[in-house]
Amino acid sequence: MRHLLRTAFLLSLLGLGQPALAQVPLGQASTVREGLEIGASTSEIAITSDFRGADLTIFGALTNADELFLAIGQYDVVVTLEGPNDYATVRKKERVLGIWMNTQSMTFEQVPESYSLASTRQIDSIDQAPSLNNIGVGIDHLALNPVGYIPDSGLIGEFRDAYRRLKLTSGLYQRDTSGVRFVSSSLFRASLKLPANIPDGLHMVRAYLFKSGQLIVQREMPLRVVKTGIEQAITDAAHERPIAYGFLCVLIAVITGWGASLLFRKD
Repeated sequence: MRHLLRTAFLLSLLGLGQPALAQVPLGQASTVREGLEIGASTSEIAITSDFRGADLTIFGALTNADELFLAIGQYDVVVTLEGPNDYATVRKKERVLGIWMNTQSMTFEQVPESYSLASTRQIDSIDQAPSLNNIGVGIDHLALNPVGYIPDSGLIGEFRDAYRRLKLTSGLYQRDTSGVRFVSSSLFRASLKLPANIPDGLHMVRAYLFKSGQLIVQREMPLRVVKTGIEQAITDAAHERPIAYGFLCVLIAVITGWGASLLFRKD
């Protein structure tokens, strides 16, 4: 009995009688996933009579980021501002008997009316085109799906390119491949340009976090663009009282024309 007690005492001193603690093998990947938090400099953009566009600043932070991947620049951030979705029709003009006429058209379903993008670098250098097409990130990777039956599928690419070109020319689609900058190891700031002709309505701010070319997390938040003052009053009148609004427009045109004829008539 004395011998058994002595053995138990020695085992307790050596720690052999205690359960082994679980340890993560050296080099094994951590199960903790990275996170992403974002915030905007404002939640509402007001369109007034002297609105000439605006700058929107998005602040963000990476959580549980890998220090090694941060040091070697393996994290990329893409931030987009997408306007309200609507149907868009693109028409092709051709010269017929000396007259320019609309000969063909194609309508795309539910595409953003406006789209601004900022990223840490070129989109196509962050991830592969098929992956970007699946998540719809980037002007060249937006889902432009035509409505109805298209007899010649070869025209789809032509009309898609024309749609993107028109949007870029009008300023409603914009991209800045250096618009996202890390201000510290895990904090970043994105600058988005809002054009003067930005449509009013509910817009969505979306932020995407890529790690070594793979999308690992995304966040989104709403942004309202509203008309204020006389612009909002005119918009409300046109939608809520269309007959009275039309009559008022005709009356103003008649009075303006009559007044101009009195001012500039020759005696």
